[in-house]
Amino acid sequence: MPTTRDQDIELRLLIDAIFHKYHYDFRGYATASLKRRMGSAMTRFGCSTLSQLQDKLLHDPSIFPPLLDYLTVQVSEMFRDPSYYKALRDEVVPLLRTYPSLKVWVAGCSAGEEAYSIAILLREEGLLERTLIYATDINTDALKRAEAGVYPLEQIALYTQNHQKSGGHSSLSDHYTAAYGRAVFDKSLRKQMVFSDHSLATDSVFAEVHLVSCRNVLIYFDRQLQDRALGLFSEALCRKGFLGIGSKESLRFSVHREAFEDFVPQERIFQRRSEA
Repeated sequence: MPTTRDQDIELRLLIDAIFHKYHYDFRGYATASLKRRMGSAMTRFGCSTLSQLQDKLLHDPSIFPPLLDYLTVQVSEMFRDPSYYKALRDEVVPLLRTYPSLKVWVAGCSAGEEAYSIAILLREEGLLERTLIYATDINTDALKRAEAGVYPLEQIALYTQNHQKSGGHSSLSDHYTAAYGRAVFDKSLRKQMVFSDHSLATDSVFAEVHLVSCRNVLIYFDRQLQDRALGLFSEALCRKGFLGIGSKESLRFSVHREAFEDFVPQERIFQRRSEA
């Protein structure tokens, strides 16, 4: 029976193997979260130890794409935490209106629910046509699903409730077509989006943006990787630009805390300081 120390060693070796063979860097992800997800992956791939999973991974590259779904969090919903989107609508959008054009970065977009939520919000506020939304993730399969904009119809009732609670001015059904048990969101929304592979662990800033929304991603990082990601967001944001993070996330202990000031603190929305 492997000891906890043995399992920790196996996990480090597995993560190192993924980095060296597939060039995905999970070395800064929180250990407890990785352990839980790799435990589920071991069951999926019929392995009794992480060492067995590593052996399969090194000798069978077809294992990696499905394993990536365990390593990256794929749980989301449209207008998740509606009060966050209500705060964006009521407090942030009036200031975004002052810019002739806008760029928004949705980091860790998964299958695209957050990106479409922001696109719909901006359309309702008359800003989408002058906005470019960068939706990024390290999981290329998730990005393909995001770009398709297709979601199970059974999820739409929840999405609709969230949208209404967020202060939506339209019906969510105005933005998708339902057929064969699926909801396909309008191509006109995707015209304003760029879906791209980007790693907060290894990649650099690619554009200056007015809003970064990265929700429920930092909680899976260790402190060092959180600081790296927040440094990227600070660097990407224009002066007085906005950062939104998850309800269980914080800037309190980050080395970049002084780069931001509270804007809507109860919704974890911050504004980059002019002098940052």
